[in-house]
Amino acid sequence: MASEHSYKITLSNNKTEKQAIDHLLEHNKQFLLPTKEGRKQIVTALGLDKKYSRTFDLFMLPGHTNEDQEITVEEAREIILIELKTTQKYLPNNPKGFFFGATENEFDVAEMLGDRYKFCFVSLHKDSLGHCLLSVVELERLIVNKRTQFQINL
Repeated sequence: MASEHSYKITLSNNKTEKQAIDHLLEHNKQFLLPTKEGRKQIVTALGLDKKYSRTFDLFMLPGHTNEDQEITVEEAREIILIELKTTQKYLPNNPKGFFFGATENEFDVAEMLGDRYKFCFVSLHKDSLGHCLLSVVELERLIVNKRTQFQINL
């Protein structure tokens, strides 16, 4: 069972991610928030295994905005998946200075989709509010240190 401390951290992280999603949807209409069913449809349309359905938070589809009532995908190759990484830290040169976790599945999908998968680094600090989109290739060029951590349930 998770400790109370880790539960509080998870709740805080979920709140920060929700704030980042709200910020992005308000300030850039190209960001689209999938429903649970929409997420499944996107994964299927891209020919991905269902285990990858949690590897993205938002998506983009050229010609569509988050003001559209309904989105129909005619060409799956146009879908761009967006995985959010958020912080409340002051980052005047976002993403420089970002510390984040990422799953193997996120990197696997990023490798499979190339430029159609973006990591979106969002700073919610009032003095550096903004975001930066990077493909896995662009991200790899910036990584200073990368290590493996095992998450284990018993």
